[in-house]
Amino acid sequence: MQRIAYGDHPSQFGELSLPTGAAQGAVVVIHGGFWHQRYGLELGRPLAEALVADGFAVWNVEYRRVSGGGGWPQTGQDVLAAIDAVDLGPVVTLGHSAGGHLAVWAAKNSARVAGAVAQAAVLDFTRHITPRALELCTEEQFAEASPTALIPIGKPVVCVHGDRDEDVPVEQSVAFCAAEPQAELVVVAGAGHMDVITPGTEAWERCRTAVRGLARDC
Repeated sequence: MQRIAYGDHPSQFGELSLPTGAAQGAVVVIHGGFWHQRYGLELGRPLAEALVADGFAVWNVEYRRVSGGGGWPQTGQDVLAAIDAVDLGPVVTLGHSAGGHLAVWAAKNSARVAGAVAQAAVLDFTRHITPRALELCTEEQFAEASPTALIPIGKPVVCVHGDRDEDVPVEQSVAFCAAEPQAELVVVAGAGHMDVITPGTEAWERCRTAVRGLARDC
């Protein structure tokens, strides 16, 4: 695993992990934590390890977060800069919670992104989690920052969500997939918010399958 900076700020870096032999695709892992400074890319390391074992090149990225130089549009700009910083060819973005927001947002805004896997993602700032979204940006910025406001995304998106998620309601994914023509909804019975980023769970296996499917089509 190689640490690579893509900017001068301490949070502008990522960890690049390459498989043995030729990679079968590339994945950008974007961690969650409601865009807050206290959560970092260590959340993505177990996913990176699992995906490298599957033969993927994995770029696990950090970004400026709320109370750490982030906010909007800086947080989104960092994700786009990170994706451009390492030439891996077409990439699949894999993001959890607030990182799922960034994964789908990047799919809309980066030509390098071929598709996104949104894990228990924040997809509509106007519903359920608006007070948390207002910590990232103003209500006037929802139109440029909230994925639902950006439909159609123009890329395939797979939304994997547990029906027992107490942090980001599954309705976020249900409503997004009903409106987005290229979205696929995967609801995992009995799964909570963290199951989608816990290797060995059914929810993680559904995310893993989604990554493989999108990478195959790159």
